[in-house]
Amino acid sequence: MFNNYFKTAWRNLLKYKLFSVINIAGLSVGITACLLILQYVSFHLSFDRFNVHANEIYRVTNDRYQNGKLIQHGTITYSGLGKAMQDDFPEVINHVRVEPAVGIMIKGDKKLGEQQGYAVDNSFLSMFSYPLIAGDKKNALTEPNTIILAETLARNLFKVQGNDFSTVVGQTMQKDNDPPYKITGICKDPPENSHLKFSYIFSYCTLYKTFGWKTSDYDFTDSDFWHYVQLKPGTNYKRLEAKLAAFSQRHFQGNKISGSEEKFFLQPLINAHLYSDYEYEIGTTTSARVVWSMVIIAALIILIAWINYVNLATAKAVERAREVGVRKVAGATKVQLIKQFLTESLLINLIALVAALILISLVQHPFNALIRQHLSLGYLFHNGLNGFNVISLLIALIVLSIFVSGFYPAFVLSSFRPIKVLKGKYFSSGKGTHLRQALVVFQFATTVALIIGSLVVYRQMRFISKQSLGINLSQVLIIKPPQLTQWDSTFIDRENALQNELKQISHVLNVANSGSVPGVEMSRSFDLSLVDGKNTEHYTTRRVGVSKEYIPVYDIKLLAGRNFDNTDYNPDPGKAHTVILNENVRKLLGFKTPQEAIGKRIHLQGRQWDVIGVIADFHQKSLRYPLEPLIMGPFFSTYSSLSVKVATKNIEQTMAAIKAKYDAFFPGNLFDYYFLDDKYNQQYADDVLFGKIFGIFSGLAVLIACLGLLGLSLYTTVQRTKEIGVRKVLGASVSNIVLLLSKDFIKLVLFAFIIASPVAWWVMNNWLNDFAYRINISAWVFVAAGLLAVVIALATISFQSVKAAIVNPVKSLRSE
Repeated sequence: MFNNYFKTAWRNLLKYKLFSVINIAGLSVGITACLLILQYVSFHLSFDRFNVHANEIYRVTNDRYQNGKLIQHGTITYSGLGKAMQDDFPEVINHVRVEPAVGIMIKGDKKLGEQQGYAVDNSFLSMFSYPLIAGDKKNALTEPNTIILAETLARNLFKVQGNDFSTVVGQTMQKDNDPPYKITGICKDPPENSHLKFSYIFSYCTLYKTFGWKTSDYDFTDSDFWHYVQLKPGTNYKRLEAKLAAFSQRHFQGNKISGSEEKFFLQPLINAHLYSDYEYEIGTTTSARVVWSMVIIAALIILIAWINYVNLATAKAVERAREVGVRKVAGATKVQLIKQFLTESLLINLIALVAALILISLVQHPFNALIRQHLSLGYLFHNGLNGFNVISLLIALIVLSIFVSGFYPAFVLSSFRPIKVLKGKYFSSGKGTHLRQALVVFQFATTVALIIGSLVVYRQMRFISKQSLGINLSQVLIIKPPQLTQWDSTFIDRENALQNELKQISHVLNVANSGSVPGVEMSRSFDLSLVDGKNTEHYTTRRVGVSKEYIPVYDIKLLAGRNFDNTDYNPDPGKAHTVILNENVRKLLGFKTPQEAIGKRIHLQGRQWDVIGVIADFHQKSLRYPLEPLIMGPFFSTYSSLSVKVATKNIEQTMAAIKAKYDAFFPGNLFDYYFLDDKYNQQYADDVLFGKIFGIFSGLAVLIACLGLLGLSLYTTVQRTKEIGVRKVLGASVSNIVLLLSKDFIKLVLFAFIIASPVAWWVMNNWLNDFAYRINISAWVFVAAGLLAVVIALATISFQSVKAAIVNPVKSLRSE
């Protein structure tokens, strides 16, 4: 019986070739887009789920309030917090402290720079699932100056044959200028879906036993450490979180330590990648809003494709009415007819699935290049979707597709009464027409909303790229600090001498030294106040040490006072006493004008400072964040970077000359650099990617909707062939005919625009709220989207309408 259904379905596919192609094309593009998006979503939803204890691990976060205002929303906490929580709460069964480190790894003559690592407690190896290839995880990081290398770093430093790393364990190596480290283990490289990525981990006790970090063992005064805790299975972490207010009061009082009210929270590890809007983030993050937006777009695309099938199948119902009548007279039951039409739906969906798999194989590589990941259908099937098996989901999708796209047409077609059909009285009520109209409205409401969204994303990203930052980042080369050089009393003189030498190079315009560069998180101080002023409030400010060239290198506007000069710098940082404020600090402290602040004294970091200058505000971070108070001080450090302003000519020769000078002053250090504008713009990488993906898949949604509209216009034109002939005989022009055939569809598109506009405004306004500096959604965006939708619809409909309008009316009147 099924074989007969299949043969009949295949014959009907061939009989109605154009409609079959439109249906298959729409469904295949929809399935392709859906599966590509699900690959992207699967990757981001899978972060950290490879950890055996993923559902039991939480990181401790910290909010600080000063004068009733949130001043820090971060992931850094106090070194004693994890141990205290494990001691106080039976729900906490393990904890680990994590301190980021970026170092140069040295073995013999081989030096590898910019290696990301962490200082961790040995419990890290039992809490997280980073398996050791060699070594014993029970005690690998219990002693100071012990280190575990990730597989790739170990291969790059040592000549490892095959996978035998046992010869590496027990050897020693250098990290920066630290005392030698003993290698106690080799671990697998962290997977791509780990928010903690590292090339090495070393024992946390090294910080206080070797380097004398007095606050890094058990302390509640210095909050520069990251904590993860493991809870008993089944623990309600929200109930534990509610106890943290009393816990913090037992161990310390935030208003006495940092001058602010502090609140602690627990964030599930599996949320760390997607739901991190924290400062001082040490993991790999992206926006959950972006990921779930992609899920919604995938659902809308496949739904639009299904609607196409329903519309075209029900539109064809009249044409197939006689077929149904004959089958019923021949003895076919309603159930058999439904099975027949569902078989057709199955066949179309299976062909569309095969076509989609072929399309995916063709576009997978450019898609991976776009999202900068190595994804595939195999990856999707293996990793699943947030714990669900994707193969099962795909089968469910196909079954659902068959019933969603095939059941209603099958029900409609099988319901024709044979007597009326065979007499030619098979025109039903307007219910079917109204349904098709409603579905077209839904399709184009979706496409209009996506067009509006694409325009808003484009305008916001263009706004960001054109917005003045208050600093000039162009042609600034950042040379990373000489980490292998020890600090001594001669360092400032050497650094000044190097800067002067670099300035002598042709095409080097200026050189500055700074403890932080634009785009990098700066340190905070919480005790800013006026000395001998009426304002006794304490405030929080960012701070950075800079050389006197920093302000001119970045074209920062000096509003009042003077810049630093050589007399402001001292090898003993405790003797420095001058600072420069930005406008934000000036307003915070209550000075009415920049000039009024000059000569005043402020209290910061436990001592007093003289204000010598006020500069204009500039954006240290992306435009997602508001401008912050900033104080500059006259400090040098071996951890300070060089900002070199270069001309655009002869870049290669200039770079070679800069490297030669750097190597002469800091021999043995790695010459590592990057261009600042590229690095700064990486802050918007996720937003730019979101804009591209949003635009591409919105375009696909429009394409699928147009395929459906093309099919409906084609069918409508065929149904009205005689009417067109009569109207032409009576004198109707081609434009009259095109307008006649198009106006009903255009009305539907306009109605869709009215529905889509408020929905799109609400969604995109919420997205824009993530930016401190954003565009306003102008009315012209909606007008442009509406006009574009109408133009697209007209172009789609007119293709067939014009063709019908220019046909000789004699042929139209002869047709049956």
